[in-house]
Amino acid sequence: MNAKRRGLFITLEGGDGSGKTSIIDELGRELEARGIPYITTREPGGIQIAESIREIILNPANTEMDGRTEALLYAAARRQHIAEKVEPALAKGITVLCDRFIDSSLAYQGYARGLGIDEVLSINLFATAGRFPDLTFYMDIDPETGLSRIAAGQGREINRLDLEDLSFHHKVRDGYAIVAAMYPERIQKVDASRTKQEVTADIRNRLAAALKDFGL
Repeated sequence: MNAKRRGLFITLEGGDGSGKTSIIDELGRELEARGIPYITTREPGGIQIAESIREIILNPANTEMDGRTEALLYAAARRQHIAEKVEPALAKGITVLCDRFIDSSLAYQGYARGLGIDEVLSINLFATAGRFPDLTFYMDIDPETGLSRIAAGQGREINRLDLEDLSFHHKVRDGYAIVAAMYPERIQKVDASRTKQEVTADIRNRLAAALKDFGL
């Protein structure tokens, strides 16, 4: 008897206001239509402990938070999330759609905060025991457009990272470009400045091709 096939671990990445959350819902509908079991989750968060850490990290009142503290809190939330929710689902053959994962830490804390991509990668490899996604869609958008979407109410609540100046968000985008170049076999760049309908159609086509490559 063949061993049960593991689920796929698919993540969405991108700057603030890039539309990751709504696209995850669309990907879920695509998987459901294909009869592929899945769950959706997010980082930081997804389970009680990590959601509690999320409140600390993103609270606009915590503007004095040190960059290393921020990176370590993200890694701690990630560890609990992957141990309690992600890995058990994958082991059962369930595909996991996750809003952000390790690439966010590399872009935000590693590059934009200036802590060093290699240094932040190191603590996250410890936290995840080397777990990387099978596939990542990187929603690329210029910070001005992304932040304007949030301000117009097209995104989500304003959090501590949204309060950073524009130069920080440009550094985040530069960081993502570096990370995407580090993992070209896993990360697919998507133009998120287009309409939701255009982005959805594009990613659904990419997902269909990826599922075929993975034998699904």
